[in-house]
Amino acid sequence: MAIPFVSSTRAIPDAQRGPRHVAIIMDGNGRWARRRMMPRVAGHARGVESVRAVIRACIDHGVEFLTLFAFSSENWRRPADEVSFLMQLFLKSLQKELDRLHENGIRFRVIGDLSRFDASLVQLIREAEGRTADNARLTLTIAANYGGRWDIMQAMERMLAAEPERRGGFSEDALSAHLALAYAPEPDLFIRTGGEQRISNFLLWQLAYTELYFTETLWPDFDEQALAQAISWYQTRERRFGRTSEQLKGAPEDAPGNA
Repeated sequence: MAIPFVSSTRAIPDAQRGPRHVAIIMDGNGRWARRRMMPRVAGHARGVESVRAVIRACIDHGVEFLTLFAFSSENWRRPADEVSFLMQLFLKSLQKELDRLHENGIRFRVIGDLSRFDASLVQLIREAEGRTADNARLTLTIAANYGGRWDIMQAMERMLAAEPERRGGFSEDALSAHLALAYAPEPDLFIRTGGEQRISNFLLWQLAYTELYFTETLWPDFDEQALAQAISWYQTRERRFGRTSEQLKGAPEDAPGNA
C-alpha cells in the first residue's frame, strides 16, 4: 500500500530511535576482487551475500525501507562483459531470492528506467513486485539504470502531463509525488561503502536532509556489524533541518545563552 510523500523538513524524526529509511551505494566490489587477484565479476557475486546480510540486519534494527543503488544509468559505460554479467546476476539473484523475500514479508520494488533491460528481466521484476505488493515488514527497493537527474526530469514530465493546462505555481510536493521513490519517506541515513565521498547522481532530490555516512569498508565486506556501526553513528546526530538546537530541545530561542 502506497504511503504519502513525507518531507523531512516538516516532520523531524527522532534520530535516537534509528533510521526508518536507509539508502546505500554499494561500492567497492571491483577493488575487493582485485585485491584477491580475482576478476571484477567475482566481487559483484560476493556482494550479493552482503545484500542478504544487510536485509537481515535492517529487519533486526526496525528499518522499514532499504534502497540499494545496484546499477546507475552511467554504468552502461563499463566493459560489455561486466554489464552482461551484472544483468545475469540480477536476474538469477531475483529468481533465487524471490521466495525468501516473500516468506519474510519483504516488499520488493525496482526504480529506474527499465526500457534498456531485456524483456525477460522486466517481466520478472513486475512479477516480483506484484507478488510482494502486500508485504509490509520491509520495503526493499533496487535502483537499476537509475539516475537522480533522470528521476527529477521524469517526475517533472509526469507532473506537467497530469495538468497540461496549468502554466505554473507547482509546489515541491506536487513534483515529489511523481518521483520514482514517492511511495517511501525520504532516507534518514545514506551509506556509501568503498571510501568514495560523493552521492554519484543517486536520489538527488530525496537526500536533501539525509545524514551521509561514508566508510572505507568495501561492499563485499559490509556485514551486520558494519550496518550496526552506521546506525550507531546516525543515532548520535542532531538532525536540525534548519532549526536551532534550542528549538529541538524546546527552549525559547531568545532565552539567555541561546544566541
